[in-house]
Amino acid sequence: MTLEIATVKAILKEHNLLVSVDEAQATSFSGIQYDSRKVTDGDMFFCKGNFKPAYLISAKNSGATAYVAEQKYDEGTGMTAVIVSNVTRALAVLSAAYYDFPQDKLFIIAITGTKGKTSTAYFAHSILKNHTEGKTALFSTIDRIVGPEPEDEFKSDLTTPESLDLFHDMRTAVDKGMKTLVMEVSSQAYLRDRVYGLKFDVGVFLNITPDHIGRNEHKDFEDYLHCKLQLMVNSKYCVINAETDRFEDVYMTAKATSQPERIFTYAREGATLSSDVRTDFTFKNDQDRLDDMEISVQANSYRAKALDIAGDFKVNVPGDYNQSNATAALITAGLAGAKASDAIEPLSKIVIPGRMEHLDVPNHGMVFVDYAHNYASMKALLRFLHGQYPDGKVIVVVGSPGDKGISRRAGFGKALSAHADLAYLTTDDPGFEDPNAINDEIEQSITPNTVQVKRILDRREAIATAIKDSKEGDVVVLAAKGDDHYQKVRGVDTPWPSDMVVANEVKRGLE
Repeated sequence: MTLEIATVKAILKEHNLLVSVDEAQATSFSGIQYDSRKVTDGDMFFCKGNFKPAYLISAKNSGATAYVAEQKYDEGTGMTAVIVSNVTRALAVLSAAYYDFPQDKLFIIAITGTKGKTSTAYFAHSILKNHTEGKTALFSTIDRIVGPEPEDEFKSDLTTPESLDLFHDMRTAVDKGMKTLVMEVSSQAYLRDRVYGLKFDVGVFLNITPDHIGRNEHKDFEDYLHCKLQLMVNSKYCVINAETDRFEDVYMTAKATSQPERIFTYAREGATLSSDVRTDFTFKNDQDRLDDMEISVQANSYRAKALDIAGDFKVNVPGDYNQSNATAALITAGLAGAKASDAIEPLSKIVIPGRMEHLDVPNHGMVFVDYAHNYASMKALLRFLHGQYPDGKVIVVVGSPGDKGISRRAGFGKALSAHADLAYLTTDDPGFEDPNAINDEIEQSITPNTVQVKRILDRREAIATAIKDSKEGDVVVLAAKGDDHYQKVRGVDTPWPSDMVVANEVKRGLE
């Protein structure tokens, strides 16, 4: 693949991003990169993020013949200089062009929400994989699946990757025969222009509660909401949870750019809604067990019935909060052409890594691993488990990441106060912060005398102690990391076996 300077100019002008071009000898580029360590001969290098001129020197020495930046750099003398008004947006539109607009060859479903994105994405992917005979890709917080072979599945670094990596993986998916793509879209994806210029066939809005507010993230809740709403603006069809906070804002945003007949809403049967908009789908559940759950989805409008996705389903992921996620996935899959019959078997067998995985430890508590990483998800998880184990203790092992998600810390304290008996505060991706200082913030938000608090910074030791000290009938929750295999410590991804692997090690030791 190559990118010609004439194409670069035309695309940047189309998006009102081009400021100037100072052409050197290079007018054709064999690749594009934003990481100077990956540059090869003939590449175009993007000066973005925490950029330092030394990175441009490194890229030039590695063979880069052009750079894209928001200002000229002396270090780039002799290179073609493309000056733009917004380098992250320029990276997005030029990445799409370089990979020959792979999004045009995929039916793309995008999912956003404070909680439930990953579960909903896995539900939708399982249904559509069955419907398309395996030709459905998945870009999630946990995994990226770009093709039908085992080597086409790998772990994700970000919920929504940088635009260059996003379009690279889309192109790979297209080349491997994928027809449909299910992907999570975070608020950061819009804040950092990772999905700038992308239009989606279906956009799903699950819910909104405060999260990702703090330094290096959203300045306040309204900014967070604004970024989430951009998915509705950029989607042909919109699927909205009518029970979400700020529903009117979400619905009116969708309505501003989509015809009303292309907006589908859903809610739990009998739910008290903040709007008089009639829901297209309702769902109910009369049984909610730890091994699975059963939901009944009803179509209420003519266009909802036309999707032929309503029915009764068993879902192999417990938790009352997953009823809503499964319903959203069913509607979404219906808009992609799936029918209720396509969903019955996949939903009954689905396993989501790091989501409500459980381990029975004889003579000790039942251990659950779940990626509950903010107030809303932690509250929903602990409330459900407390209802399932009313006579035992709810014991939680949890920490909070450093350098981001600052608002989550107070949220954890609030959720623990309401639904936990014992909390072990530990380490979880501290980054460049002190884990003890992070745990101070969590503990300061715990209502006094509501939950016993212990601190064990070594996560492995915290997990082992929580399990060993638990009794039959208790529940031990290993929260927030899920299936994550790294601890991010001072800029280094330090290998971590995953919470469930450690829990199994403890179990074997006890046996």
